[in-house]
Amino acid sequence: MVEIEVVLDERYVEPKVTIKTKSNSQQVENIINAIENASNTDFPQIPGILNDQLVYISQRDIVRIHTEGRRIVIQTDEEEYIVKKPLASLEQDLNPSRFLRISQSEIINLNKVKHFDFNISGTIGVEFEDGTKSWVSRKRIKQLREVLKENSK
Repeated sequence: MVEIEVVLDERYVEPKVTIKTKSNSQQVENIINAIENASNTDFPQIPGILNDQLVYISQRDIVRIHTEGRRIVIQTDEEEYIVKKPLASLEQDLNPSRFLRISQSEIINLNKVKHFDFNISGTIGVEFEDGTKSWVSRKRIKQLREVLKENSK
């Protein structure tokens, strides 16, 4: 059973949906899909190449986008896709409330982050739900802290 509570608050111009649950489940994923489909504000799917075939990737499925040598790679929970667009161009297509650039060579999906590791030396590690790890560049730490502060409201 899903409990729904609507709170009217003049501080919000756009609706904000928070899902509180013990763990992520297929039911939670279905609710997120339904909300995104109903909102008509979902951002475009991203074209990627897998086994010489063009595939359209939902932004919800993207864990991170990063460079590997001269290639741009989109990593999802299941696959890695090659993208022909530059990282800066991809950044413009992504939902800014979901994605954040953490370095010159990487953009992450904040909804796929398991936790951030705030190190005493001032660096910030990122661990994703699938166990992948990355680091926030020193230049991007302030921006990350601002986003996390804003999202915790």
